[in-house]
Amino acid sequence: MDVINLALLLLLALGIVGNNATVSIAVALLLLMRLLSLERFFPVLEQHGLQIGIIILTIGILTPLASGKITPASMLDLFTHWQTVLAVVIGVFVAYLAGKGTALMAGNPLIVTGLLFGTIIGVTFFRGVAVGPLIAAGILAFILQFLPK
Repeated sequence: MDVINLALLLLLALGIVGNNATVSIAVALLLLMRLLSLERFFPVLEQHGLQIGIIILTIGILTPLASGKITPASMLDLFTHWQTVLAVVIGVFVAYLAGKGTALMAGNPLIVTGLLFGTIIGVTFFRGVAVGPLIAAGILAFILQFLPK
């Protein structure tokens, strides 16, 4: 068995021990793809996987609006409470960070590796969610812009 499959098995074990279905399913699918010799699809996943994931995440977030659980009247209420105004501001800031993070991740594979390991640790042991690399990359890009190069 090669080292990559062993690493994936270790990550699968961490996902199972940490009781995190997201990591477990993702790793199991990638391992299965390797075992079935479907590596030819990896470049497509690398190139479009993040965008596909963001689309699916956005669909999940917008479903209450589409289903009518969030009404136009309740959308107007966003600007009547300080907590919801703050939520809008933070949402804008996080989206900005995610944009910076996407650019950083595209240009630096070594940073991506560090962010992925950090995210896996956070997801497995701290009940985090696997969107961490993008936000983490955005925070890192934000910090790096102030540090000497």
